Amino acid sequence: MISATHFHAMIIHFPIALLMAGFLSEIIALFSKKEFFSNVAFYLLFLGALGASAAYVSGSYAGEGIEDGPLKNPVELHEQAATVTLWLAIFTALFRAVIFYFKYNRSWVKWVGILLFAALVGSVAITGYLGGQLVYNHGAGVQMALPDFNTTGDGGD
Repeated sequence: MISATHFHAMIIHFPIALLMAGFLSEIIALFSKKEFFSNVAFYLLFLGALGASAAYVSGSYAGEGIEDGPLKNPVELHEQAATVTLWLAIFTALFRAVIFYFKYNRSWVKWVGILLFAALVGSVAITGYLGGQLVYNHGAGVQMALPDFNTTGDGGD
């Protein structure tokens, strides 16, 4: 059976990759002036925001039951960073959707969108770093399996 911790670990990498690739497309669009890359950035941002929502929900379930103990503070930090990331993703996607829908191509609006996207990518990086700290430094979600020393390993007892 897949637990919430396993599910969170399985899906979290998709929004990270989508948002990072979307930001790279945004930067390419900025320098190349090609509409294709701007459109790709928009769709990757939208998909990344949806993925961030799913990752947030799965992470909330994965972190249930950790109200005290050594993981309390690291989990709270990761959760706070995830909340900021989620709201930045939603706000940035909505901002870009309004611009996309109304075809509003003012220079300052484009730069606001790029700055929001950059802040989002920074927030994703911080959240990912804190999540990595939970797993690799604190062992969150890691099950230790010790060998069974009662068996000889040759098939007989």
